[in-house]
Amino acid sequence: MRKGIVRFSVNYVQILDENGKCSESTELTNEQVKEIYELMVLSRIFDEKSVKLQREGRLGTYPPVRGQEAAQVASAYALDKKDWMIPAFRENASMIVRGLPMEMLLQYWGGDERGQKIPADQNNLTFAIPVGTQPLHAVGIAWASKIMGDKIASLVYFGDGATSEGDTSEAMNFAGVFSLPLVFACMNNQWAISVPRKKQTAAETIAQKAIAFGFDGIQVDGNDVFAVYKATKDALEKARSGKGPTLIELFTYRMGDHTTADDASRYRKKSEIDEWLKKDPIERLRKYMESNKLWTKDYEEKLLVKSGKKVEDAIKKYESVPMEDPGKIFEYVYAGMTEKLENQQKSLERQDESKS
Repeated sequence: MRKGIVRFSVNYVQILDENGKCSESTELTNEQVKEIYELMVLSRIFDEKSVKLQREGRLGTYPPVRGQEAAQVASAYALDKKDWMIPAFRENASMIVRGLPMEMLLQYWGGDERGQKIPADQNNLTFAIPVGTQPLHAVGIAWASKIMGDKIASLVYFGDGATSEGDTSEAMNFAGVFSLPLVFACMNNQWAISVPRKKQTAAETIAQKAIAFGFDGIQVDGNDVFAVYKATKDALEKARSGKGPTLIELFTYRMGDHTTADDASRYRKKSEIDEWLKKDPIERLRKYMESNKLWTKDYEEKLLVKSGKKVEDAIKKYESVPMEDPGKIFEYVYAGMTEKLENQQKSLERQDESKS
């Protein structure tokens, strides 16, 4: 005998189309819409300037954000201050939303780990360069908050490539079993370095992976700020109310290279990029704002000047801070120095003395 047991479906959410038209009312006030737009513009200016700084040798390897501003800004904007945010490595825009000073972001990408010494009043984890490890950290935070009875939620970012990692599957399984207050935000930007999304999984969507772990999965237009905000806000509220985790697949696109050490033109067609340019998240929101009398050319010009100044001021602060003594690295491996680390530190000191 054969019979169907259960059936599943995955919802796709879009509110704001490519022409700036809404299919339903938004949950944001006009002031919030402007604030999100301004954060997106600031993030893009910061991003473009960071790429230039890297090319000039003033930053190390840097991961461009261009094209993913709506997915990052709107999702981070939905968090309460007390909620936890666990980023991957590209979430510069999300970090800006959460209040991390831009000079600290530059400091980190300039090779100084002090740039990721998160301020005590911010519930953010540091960037996670290894692929797929941070969902496990997020599970630990969410489980701890549940045990302690804290009515907070956690949001963890990871890319489509991370869904091929066992750590991510283990994290989602654990979150499902223990009904943790956690939102998994998969930044599906279509490419994991040079590996396309279609080679990550045979599943039609990444969102449907949540079904196997016993919780909801939803695919969202990641270039639509209203859809991203609503989906994230709903998932966070669900998590805080004790109804378990959610997987949100943010369907977006990485317009630039994977990092400044990559050359995407070697594996991507220009026609593909041109198609996604039509879906630019900032341009889409601008169209909406203009049609609703929230945007003018004068407003835009002043915003660009103000945002540009903020970025330039951050660069000045970043470049005015002396680099830490490289020998200090040995002091931060463990709580205390081991004999082996002490010997390595002394060896480095001797090399420096011989050069002087």
